Amino acid sequence: MIAIAVHGGVSGQKRQEIQRRGVKEAAGEGYRLLDRGDSALDAVECAVVKMEDNPVFNAGTGSALTIEGEAEMDASVMTDDLRCGAVGAIKWVKNPVKVARMVMEKTDHIMLAGEGATRFAWMMGFDYYNPVTPDKRRMLLQKIEELSEDDPRLPRMKDYRSRYGYGTVGAVALDRNGRIAVATSTGGLMMNLPGRLGDTPVIGAGTYANAVGGVSAMGHGECIMRVVLAKAIVDRMKTCPVQRAVDETVSIAGDIGGECGAIALDKAGNVGIGFNTEGMAYASIRDGQLEVF
Repeated sequence: MIAIAVHGGVSGQKRQEIQRRGVKEAAGEGYRLLDRGDSALDAVECAVVKMEDNPVFNAGTGSALTIEGEAEMDASVMTDDLRCGAVGAIKWVKNPVKVARMVMEKTDHIMLAGEGATRFAWMMGFDYYNPVTPDKRRMLLQKIEELSEDDPRLPRMKDYRSRYGYGTVGAVALDRNGRIAVATSTGGLMMNLPGRLGDTPVIGAGTYANAVGGVSAMGHGECIMRVVLAKAIVDRMKTCPVQRAVDETVSIAGDIGGECGAIALDKAGNVGIGFNTEGMAYASIRDGQLEVF
């Protein structure tokens, strides 16, 4: 049994079809590696890179911008033997998920953040790259204008989430050796404060894997961190089916106002997918059988 599941974050009606194509392509690329015998880690990295390079998703190229107009990105990877690596608020690189894997494999740390993460990436040979796109620049300027009209003091920017939603991409895979790996990447929230870290680089919140299964989450990071969503789902998978574990945990997050979603995979290749947002782009392939939503 080999399997992969990917998500592209919240899927609004205006971008639904192009996001569906994007997750289908990402799942296909990751599955191709699994089918030829590559590791689950290689597969999830490949799938997430595919989405980081697609500007329709809020990760890598096309990431949401901070209120200062820069892309500060988060990413993480984890394998079922508890190895993990993450970067937070990293700038000026093309594929944060690759840097996160490098943190896991080449350092004694789990997470690097901010300027230190960027310097580490360049030291390891990653090229300088500006992920800011004209579309995201336009969205930022529009949002600043709208909020300024509402209240020039921008008190907590309370309504921006409902207008621009959440964008995170992720993948979970099971390889021929029965190993599970997870990768997650995001550009964060539009207009967030510089230095803000969401759930994606926090192991256990946005990403988690162990001998039971793996989970990649998306949504409002602050709420996801409060319930440690990814690990909570994996813990429930010890005593109940994967889909039920996802549904129950997402419901708990919803009870405290958390808009979120997750994809999960257990050791038998069973996929669980759930969300309480307006939609979520996702795709899965199990032993050659593709499903896209």
